[in-house]
Amino acid sequence: MPAEDRAARVRALLESVRAAGRTALTAPEGRVIAEAYGIAVPDEELAADVDQAVAAAARIGGPVVLKIVSPDILHKTEAGGVVVGVEGAAGVRAAFHRIVANARAYDAGARVTGVQVQELLPAGREVIVGAVTDPAFGKVVAFGLGGVLVEVLRDVTFRLAPVSADEALSMLGSVRSAEVLRGVRGQAGVDRRAVAELIRRVSELVADFPEIGEVDLNPVIATDRGAVAADIRVILAERPQPARRTYTREEILASMRRLMQPRAVAVIGASQEPGKIGNSVMRNLLDGGFAGEIHPVNPRAGDILGRKAYPSIADVPGEVDVAVFAVPARSVAAALEEAGRKGVPNAVLIPSGFAETGEHALQAEIVAIAERHGVRLLGPNIYGYYSTWQDLCATFCTPYDVKGPVALTSQSGGIGMAILGFARTTRTGVSAIVGLGNKADLDEDDLLTWFGEDPHTQCVALHLEDLKDGRAFVAAARATVPKKPVVVLKAGRTAAGARAAGSHTGALAGDDAVYDDILRQAGVIRAPGLNDMLEYARALPVLPTPRGDNVVIITGAGGSGVLLSDAVTDNGLSLMEIPPDLDEAFRRFIPPFGAAGNPVDITGGEPPSTYEATIRLGLADPRVHALVLGYWHTVVTPPAAFAELTARVVAEFRERGVAKPVVASLAGDVEVEEACRYLFERGVVAYPYTTEMPVAVLGAKYRWARAAGLLGGGP
Repeated sequence: MPAEDRAARVRALLESVRAAGRTALTAPEGRVIAEAYGIAVPDEELAADVDQAVAAAARIGGPVVLKIVSPDILHKTEAGGVVVGVEGAAGVRAAFHRIVANARAYDAGARVTGVQVQELLPAGREVIVGAVTDPAFGKVVAFGLGGVLVEVLRDVTFRLAPVSADEALSMLGSVRSAEVLRGVRGQAGVDRRAVAELIRRVSELVADFPEIGEVDLNPVIATDRGAVAADIRVILAERPQPARRTYTREEILASMRRLMQPRAVAVIGASQEPGKIGNSVMRNLLDGGFAGEIHPVNPRAGDILGRKAYPSIADVPGEVDVAVFAVPARSVAAALEEAGRKGVPNAVLIPSGFAETGEHALQAEIVAIAERHGVRLLGPNIYGYYSTWQDLCATFCTPYDVKGPVALTSQSGGIGMAILGFARTTRTGVSAIVGLGNKADLDEDDLLTWFGEDPHTQCVALHLEDLKDGRAFVAAARATVPKKPVVVLKAGRTAAGARAAGSHTGALAGDDAVYDDILRQAGVIRAPGLNDMLEYARALPVLPTPRGDNVVIITGAGGSGVLLSDAVTDNGLSLMEIPPDLDEAFRRFIPPFGAAGNPVDITGGEPPSTYEATIRLGLADPRVHALVLGYWHTVVTPPAAFAELTARVVAEFRERGVAKPVVASLAGDVEVEEACRYLFERGVVAYPYTTEMPVAVLGAKYRWARAAGLLGGGP
């Protein structure tokens, strides 16, 4: 069917459904859509009465399926509205009456259009293909194990719609039951390209018609000869929300440059009184050594902390790049109007008392003012931000000035302070720490666009509770990941779905499943917890990029070796099968009661020279791509000695151009803590008292390398 005719036919159908005051299409209406988009469905016919049902069954021939057709009954099986394998006129009559009676008992007020008489499909693998409208990502397409167990097993994967043929095919390999689809225990595999084409067509349908909220093909009977949708359910969405204002990449970079590299900052609500937010912001800007202009704004002060104060931002001479607001929420709108008229491009809104407290109208007012004047808003309800390479501490919290390669953001003020404390404790060098708060305007995709281009930033870590525009974030992530890692801590991953779903696919799309799949497809490294996010961010810039998959464990303790091996598997890494020549080389340094292979167990009683010799072997052999070291504290090889020799050998090989990721787990008394700090500062990612964290960090580095196209396999 030509695309124009297809679109006109579907559009007319959807408009008629909406005009009837319905949101759910009946099965016959779903068939119209299926036929328009080339989605294979069984031979079927709508019967308004029992005689028509008998005639339809005779025409179709063989056993048939009878299904209730009602715009008020979405889940037919729950209503007892499905009978499978019906044969003969008497059987059809009995099944027809039983289905109608069950429907009346289920919902006495339900409108019953009739009964659908459908060809009984041959046995095959039941899968589900569907699409939903996600609040963050918009239209997403789903694929998974189908049938009545779909919501129990929840073996489903998601992608942004529309998908290409290759993307659709990749979905079949992304579910846990992928091997079942290829065929097991003598059963034939499914026609993978037919299933993938079904996925692609469903994704095309929802992309073409945004008013479609959900599509559910369940079950799809997949065999080695094709894929047929036994049931199709289509639900219209509520009226679409107004589109949010968007900015071009060039516009984002221009405003972010003035935010992160300002020449002049004004503090609206600056105060002379210690303990006030306006005083803390001023003091941090001054004490932090910001070299640009700092203008306090306060109508009741002539001088604040040695700087001339101005009654209004309109009175500040020259251009202002950033206005930091430290006034009550009710005073923000008027001051923002003045800043907008002056042409200030960025407003940092520290005050709370907006949407987070139910004051949605007040937040909408400041957004409207900002859009009218072209002002970008950071916040409100934030602690401010740090741009360390500019010596800029525009916050009322404690200052931090350790410059480095890590950019950190948080939606929560409390998490922001945890980030600050972690950075201080670990001496993590940061390029920026930014609070986002309510995200009335600026959000993660704006920051990610900037940090992706910022030469001072080598890794970006973001704590978020939601995404306003998931597609914009994915686009920013895909542009950034080839250059540097992006780590995300998504809060709320165990929360139940926020809305009642009208389909199996809709129910499956809750509980964080969509975020998990789509962030992975964008190449983002997802951290399971706050400490993981911070450790990944600290460690990833330290580790060289691996050039292959072969990981070797060298350990002084057999127990650590077992745990490290488990961690390697848990993180999707590959323990190298040690070749005979390398195995023999290792054995020359291992006592008879040690063990070669992988892990290489040198035992705990060995001197520093054994650690050094085996580490040298691992670094020198080009077939080894990464080393995991397990150290056990002994008087023969004290922690300081192990740390010194490891750092020295690693540095020596890097000077020769051999840079492999090396991580270490140190078990022992408190001296191992200082040894880990020593190693970390010298390019070896080391942790005391844990076998999991060093390998998790190595796994994160591998995930980024694959997503960035530096290793095979994809994200």
